Amino acid sequence: MAIRAVLWDIDDTLFDYGGAERTGMRHHLAHEGLPDGYDDVEQALDRWRDLTVRHWERFAAGEVGFDGQRWDRVRDFLGAPLPDAEAEEWFERHRGHYEAAWALFPDALPALDGLAAGYRHAVLSNSAFEHQDRKLRALGVRDRFEVLLCAAELGVHKPDAAAFHAACEALGLAPREVAYVGNEPDIDARGAMDAGLLGIWLDRGGSGGRPDLTRITGLGELAAMLRPDTRFGAVSLIG
Repeated sequence: MAIRAVLWDIDDTLFDYGGAERTGMRHHLAHEGLPDGYDDVEQALDRWRDLTVRHWERFAAGEVGFDGQRWDRVRDFLGAPLPDAEAEEWFERHRGHYEAAWALFPDALPALDGLAAGYRHAVLSNSAFEHQDRKLRALGVRDRFEVLLCAAELGVHKPDAAAFHAACEALGLAPREVAYVGNEPDIDARGAMDAGLLGIWLDRGGSGGRPDLTRITGLGELAAMLRPDTRFGAVSLIG
């Protein structure tokens, strides 16, 4: 059965989350000052990245709420037992710098434009609706997606098949009619495949090493992969 819809991840797929996060935190630290315990800004940036991953995993596991994982990140980063309100204030100051650095990847709009006529489009994110809805509006692409589903409201996260199936149900399509595109090989591509979708790993860094996954290294390759004559589920067209 032909693919009728593309289901998208946002962060580090369409949106340059990693670039915005590092640029925003760099500017934030220039205003706030380097916290005690860090030798330089690069060390602090690496620590913030690691804490983001750690606390996001706690959120995904249901151990902490969306706001709580942000406050815990700040407390761990600063090495200080701040009250929630103070942690939120610090995070909001950081968020201002982070949002000022928001940008789509250069290949995102051309890919969306090229696929607009042939496919329906939706988003499935492991974040929260309010956050991702505001982000997509600020980036000028919210109206490209007829459905936006996020884990915080769904109560289930990728790679759980229930998350992918919820998106398919919202579109009124069978999983085999939907392609999922994301930058995480297991959370996105493998999870989608196991749920019966066409899972596509966007391997922007060209790391490879996953012959079990359908892989692209840029969104410009996506249209060719979705053609009806493509052998879905096979090894990546680029090896």
